[in-house]
Amino acid sequence: MSTSSMAFQLGASSSFSFSSSSIPRWTHDVFLSFRGEDIRQNFISHLYEALHQRGINTYMDNNIERGEEISPELFKAIEGSMISIVVLSKNYSDSRWCLDELLKIIECKETVKQIHVLPLFYNVDPSDVRHQKGSFGEAFSRVEHKFEADTVKLTKWKAALEEIANLTGFKLGDRNESEFIQDIIKWVDSKMVGRTRLKVAKYPVGIESRVRDIYARLNMGRSDIICMVGIFGTGGIGKTTISKAIHNRISDQFEGIYFLKNIRETTKAGGLIQLQKTLLYDILGIRSEFHDTDKGINVIRHRLCSKKVLLILDDVDDLVQIETLAGAHDWFGPGSRIIITTRDQHLLNNPAVDSKYEVMILDNNEAL
Repeated sequence: MSTSSMAFQLGASSSFSFSSSSIPRWTHDVFLSFRGEDIRQNFISHLYEALHQRGINTYMDNNIERGEEISPELFKAIEGSMISIVVLSKNYSDSRWCLDELLKIIECKETVKQIHVLPLFYNVDPSDVRHQKGSFGEAFSRVEHKFEADTVKLTKWKAALEEIANLTGFKLGDRNESEFIQDIIKWVDSKMVGRTRLKVAKYPVGIESRVRDIYARLNMGRSDIICMVGIFGTGGIGKTTISKAIHNRISDQFEGIYFLKNIRETTKAGGLIQLQKTLLYDILGIRSEFHDTDKGINVIRHRLCSKKVLLILDDVDDLVQIETLAGAHDWFGPGSRIIITTRDQHLLNNPAVDSKYEVMILDNNEAL
């Protein structure tokens, strides 16, 4: 169970605290998994330096003494990293150390300890990784021969390689390495910005009970459903502040996050098409080209239907904004949560909205 989930569950029967100690603290931004003999002295050193120059705290196992078993220190580093980058080079799979790292990375991804995993296909093809073919397969065959008696471990390694090959990643191909590294840096930047905690309030009076009520409506214990909750109330009553607090509490449980603040004014400035493009970029790190909202809807539905996302649309004032950015549950993957804030309760009279919550003024004790 994540720390934030525990805080919310305890909140039902005890005080609900906004202490920063209940927010997960990553020890590293990025963990690098790679086969040293292939790329340590060239590509990986350049990638590490580029990440460092961007102020991205990156873990690279330069100083760990390697043995047959992966060290507890390395396991802790993987668990404490927001992002894992797995550089799949031709000899990656002939190292038990690398394969055990990969098992731990996949485990963390599935238990939401790890937020993002990015495979990099460095002079290997994803299909060769998936099926252990070509030069990548030759490397894996050496491990198979060495551990032929341990069929359970071999099965786990093969499943992990298949899973990492099926994730969206970057392939070096015919590009030069500097261009390749810049694409990686942009992707990491986009994911880290999405994970930045939002400033809530210096004195969050009255927020605790309201956040607890909305959390209950989000039904966070169910990862098999998609839930859309509407928050309404008069202007300035605290809808945005409450949404920020919710964001900070639960964002670590999602693959992608998009907090669109002040959509009423943003729509006037940039239009809904630009908002659709920004949504896709913030969640997936990709730039999409389309020129009308209908095509944008199709792209969002197609690209996000398998993603567990947290989407917050703040200060909605027109039904078309909901219809073009979060029109239906099946646009998003299981476990997704969509929060809409608005001054107009009637906008939430929508089959897609599962629950509505009215933010009331402070009672006498809170106001005092």
